[in-house]
Amino acid sequence: MAQELGAVACFAVLFVSPLCALGSALFSVRVVHHLILTILLAPLIVAGLGLHRRPVPGSLAVLTAVQALTFWAWHAPPLYATALGHDAVFWAMQVTITGTAVLWWAKLRQASSAAAVAALLATMVQMGLLGALLTFANNALYAPHWLTTHAWGMTPLEDQQIAGLVMWAPASAIYLLTALTILYRSLSGTRVAHS
Repeated sequence: MAQELGAVACFAVLFVSPLCALGSALFSVRVVHHLILTILLAPLIVAGLGLHRRPVPGSLAVLTAVQALTFWAWHAPPLYATALGHDAVFWAMQVTITGTAVLWWAKLRQASSAAAVAALLATMVQMGLLGALLTFANNALYAPHWLTTHAWGMTPLEDQQIAGLVMWAPASAIYLLTALTILYRSLSGTRVAHS
């Protein structure tokens, strides 16, 4: 029950609170929004619906690639601009980012420790790479935010750099910490079993 309530609360914060509207002005806030979809809402949905106890199609490696491609595709400047300009495309972005993350987390929970750690580290690397590309880009890439960031005291490039840093450091760190936790539990279980 706690996971279901957590998912509902998370959904409300993401789509009912001012956070969603602020994501229309600031790319950095939209990135935080997308990361909450993938790192918090998706696992809450998996736990709340018990999806990790049901068959999930595809291998973890394939789902890791699909989730990464989905995340990168929606952050490609032309597709991102289309999503912010059309309601149906915007909701397709939200559903596909969340949906691929839900499948990935469900499969991750079913996987062996080694496979889960590998998938988490791969996700960490691709998230860090996208973040680094955004951080070190010479130009602001996201046209929907070219005229909206100044009211918040930053240039569009600074907003994009903050978004990149969020992906590169905190988001990547969450995947790394999750991988290390699984690895630690796996090794602890092995030591206990051999004692």
